[in-house]
Amino acid sequence: MKNLLFLTQTDTTIGFVSADTKRIDEAKQRLNGKHYIKTLSSLSLLKAYSRVPNQHKNRIRRAKKTTFILKNSRSFRVIKDTQHNLLLDRLGSAYSSSANKSGEHFDKIYCEMVCDVVVSFPQNFNIAPASKILRLSHDFIKKIR
Repeated sequence: MKNLLFLTQTDTTIGFVSADTKRIDEAKQRLNGKHYIKTLSSLSLLKAYSRVPNQHKNRIRRAKKTTFILKNSRSFRVIKDTQHNLLLDRLGSAYSSSANKSGEHFDKIYCEMVCDVVVSFPQNFNIAPASKILRLSHDFIKKIR
């Protein structure tokens, strides 16, 4: 289950989810080496992933649909209270990216063709704006997107 590529409605938009970044690279047809967002189902998993500066812990705990980039270039988003948590609870944590070819718009037929598992919920897929991205350091917060 760890190496499968899932097509699912994430907390923000339709996305590819996998524990293996190479699978997402192949599906999006993009170069290796680009950073991915690590999606976590709980704050307790964040402790094992990376250390967060004390002054930002409350901000992370209260944030919704926000991705954080730490000083070591690790990016993560803690997902709370969504149906997407059902998948993340089974995977523990996974990498996430929008479901499209690199630089193109969402194509449902293509995405269903390249993924291993389509996780669908009763509602339709929702193409929504991407999450906010904030870069955190000890001294400042910089809004990236």
